[in-house]
Amino acid sequence: MSAARRRWTGLGAAAVVTLLVSAAAPAPPTREQVREAEQAGREELAAQRQAAQRAAAAKAEAAKLAGEQERILARLREAELATGTLAARVEQLELRRRQAAARLAARAADFTPLLPVLERLALFPSETMLAVPVPPEQAVRGALVLGGIVRTLEREAAALRAEQAELEALQALVDAELPRLAEAKAAQEQAARALDEQLRETRAEQREAEDDAARAARRAATEAARAEGLKSAIAQLEAERRAAEAQARREAVDAARRRQAGAAAVARERQAALAAPAGPGLAEASSGGGAAAPVSGRLVRGFGDATDSGPSTGLSYRAAPGARVFSPCGGRIVFAGPFRSFGQLVIVDCGGGYHFVLAGFERIDLGVGQLVAAGAPVGVMPGWDPRGGTGQPSLYVELRRSGQAVNPAPFLRGRS
Repeated sequence: MSAARRRWTGLGAAAVVTLLVSAAAPAPPTREQVREAEQAGREELAAQRQAAQRAAAAKAEAAKLAGEQERILARLREAELATGTLAARVEQLELRRRQAAARLAARAADFTPLLPVLERLALFPSETMLAVPVPPEQAVRGALVLGGIVRTLEREAAALRAEQAELEALQALVDAELPRLAEAKAAQEQAARALDEQLRETRAEQREAEDDAARAARRAATEAARAEGLKSAIAQLEAERRAAEAQARREAVDAARRRQAGAAAVARERQAALAAPAGPGLAEASSGGGAAAPVSGRLVRGFGDATDSGPSTGLSYRAAPGARVFSPCGGRIVFAGPFRSFGQLVIVDCGGGYHFVLAGFERIDLGVGQLVAAGAPVGVMPGWDPRGGTGQPSLYVELRRSGQAVNPAPFLRGRS
């Protein structure tokens, strides 16, 4: 037996285990390594604090921007209501002025052929009577009839002067309102510019990457534009969304079957994004919830009112010139653009099977796939001149639940 073997053999079992463990154990960290680890820990903690501070600052900034936007929107709505009220007054005065001008023109047209006779009678009454070869009694009767005609003509002339005076008074009222209307429009434009600037800042702060739900919404909108009516368009939008969700589900199952964990996780995330509700749905105003009225204006047609094509399936608002249109609900824009006879049209998927339809825009400010908050501006109504005799533009609002038109009024807190 060698000397080395005799040394191992002479050791007890416990000593052998101790030697083996001590041989396998790593060397204790050096003082330098401990300092580096402590420094790394301090840096990680500082980074976490900075991240938390940045998140808190971003949250505070978002809250500040939201509060500022709320104040700007309130000022804009107030300015739009003032503009709309003055524009409606000018429109009514202008209508009355045109009617007075038409009556004046009609009276003048009736009066004009008699002017030569009246002028001759006024200048040469006796000569005019003597120039007619009739018996005396007929001349007397003629004079009496002529006197009655003169009195009638005098009344017509007085009415003509009254019409002229009313026309001039109405024109003065219109002229007096026009500076106030111009001032209201300037205030509205200033508030609108402030809103646009604030929205650009908010969107820059809250810009999000394009996601699968947004891409699916754009594909669906392209298909829906070919639909014949709103019901089929919304059905097409829902069908495309379900098809995209089913495709993501198939991709997740296929990736899991092939044991591709990364691809399966991505596919599940896409499926979850597509399956997630676009918005929180709707609550009726009577239950304490409800969406805001979509525009500053006056409700001129209610749900079920008679139209040329049957009972109305939505609401119509006469809007202030250039008024902003606000989303009645939070959700996702699933359609934005021209559609059949509706003109520029927006469809907001509110979640829970609800879709708000807004039509009559001059300009749409959001694109398909974008998320929108309740009360956020989505576009602008056309401007109009109340003196021009053209019809005031109107915003058409329709609410669909599972594709069927329902009365939007119970879901709106107010009608401006």
